[in-house]
Amino acid sequence: MATPQQTSVKPEQPDKLDRSVILTGLVVVAGMIMVVLDTTIVNVALDTLSSDLDAPLSTTQWVVTGYMLAVALVIPLTGWAMDRFGAKATWITSLTLFVAGSALCALAWNMESLIAFRMLQGLGGGMLLPAGQAIITRAAGPQRLGRAMSILGVPMLLGPVFGPVLGGLLVDYTTWHWIFIVNVPVGILAIALAVWKLPSGGALPDAGRLDTRGLILLSGSLAALLYGLSQASSEGGFGNWAVLGWLIAGAIGLALYTWHSLHRGSASIIDVRLFKNFRFASGTVSVFLVAIGMFGGMLLLPLYYQTVRGEDALSAGWLLAPQGLGAIVAMVIGGRLSDRIGAGYVVPVGIVLALAGTLPFTQVGTDTSYLWLSAALFVRGMGLGSVMMPTIAASYTQLSKDVVSRAAPTLSAMQQVGGSLGSALLVTALTQRFTTQLTDAGVQSGAASGTDQLGSIPPEAMPTVAPLLANSFGYAFWITFALTALIAVPALFLPRHRHGKDSTESNTRDTEQAPAVPGL
Repeated sequence: MATPQQTSVKPEQPDKLDRSVILTGLVVVAGMIMVVLDTTIVNVALDTLSSDLDAPLSTTQWVVTGYMLAVALVIPLTGWAMDRFGAKATWITSLTLFVAGSALCALAWNMESLIAFRMLQGLGGGMLLPAGQAIITRAAGPQRLGRAMSILGVPMLLGPVFGPVLGGLLVDYTTWHWIFIVNVPVGILAIALAVWKLPSGGALPDAGRLDTRGLILLSGSLAALLYGLSQASSEGGFGNWAVLGWLIAGAIGLALYTWHSLHRGSASIIDVRLFKNFRFASGTVSVFLVAIGMFGGMLLLPLYYQTVRGEDALSAGWLLAPQGLGAIVAMVIGGRLSDRIGAGYVVPVGIVLALAGTLPFTQVGTDTSYLWLSAALFVRGMGLGSVMMPTIAASYTQLSKDVVSRAAPTLSAMQQVGGSLGSALLVTALTQRFTTQLTDAGVQSGAASGTDQLGSIPPEAMPTVAPLLANSFGYAFWITFALTALIAVPALFLPRHRHGKDSTESNTRDTEQAPAVPGL
């Protein structure tokens, strides 16, 4: 495998996104938007699935958990597959698995078969995010990464916003089968576009044999971490050994994998020596914190609208739409500015916007103006759009094209773990605060825990309980505010270019300062 040398920008590279890069980005988006939307659509339909397939909610939850574990298992494999078979072949295979899994899910005859077919979906869907990042990074080059990644950010930011809307419509007006059938024509179109427009080739002659031991260690560790974090969300805390055991196992597995990778070097499934590249390391930390602070916070928003304000899933989805609109505005502007002056100037502004948009939610009550909250969400969306994709783009700027395929799964894994950790932390803060408030008010909290506790409040108790619940959401949003502010620390190390000048000089200076990774 080639050395992940830092690369300076070639002066002859076109500054604007040409037609081929835009087409590549749109092909990738066509595949990814289906996967991102599907995740939120299924979440909305869990109650319907539970009743229609006559299964308890604890079993039905494995429709989500099984998919998530399959994603964790396959993410580390993506880099090797792209090196061995090429980006186009890997992308088409992933899409085909996802579409086949979707069709089979629609034909499921009981809950067990549905869970099995969802895991097949996950095996395909798990490779699409890292593969999509790698394809766009290779096509655009470092000078245009900000704008190119903004294209990729469309499904990542809009999916969680509009997924509940589409899910609500499908659940209310059709049968549950349609939440999976809708993927099939979109997926077939995405496969056809990939066959037609994605460039062939890209396989490396020295990709080597699959690092089976490393794959088992890394995939197993990620699966254990993600399962432990999902259990923390459902249990409403980290104190249970059913949670701690999985988290400890995942941490030990990652330590063993690190030792394995250091000894195996470039032959390992993901070479941990990539982190010797300071730009990539700081970018990875930033991506992790972005996922914790921002995507974890996105869990609270629909919960607030549905539990405190009594909105259904469809209405809650529409109320989240301003966040998506703000993200679109910011991605268009932020991507261009990131390429011109560097993510180091753009991301801090995005953090400020995200904090400003989160602050009103720390004061929410049972009758806070929807207009005021919608304006805050628009600003928060601008923050999301200005932070996430420039941060990811900056992580790749000093990596050669040969190692991008191995770096992309690392960033995807960080996003998955960070988002799950953020969700677990915020659900824990929310439910523990709510339980304390109920106890102080002399109200029995019941046996349910985690998010189940919020859904088990009887309607007749809401006039008494709603103000306490709103206060608990305000407390959890303060946690979100603090986690978002933490992103400012690694943002200090993101690249900055001189205004109005070509970034070659800046990138060259960064290349000289950041150490190369030896021996790859």
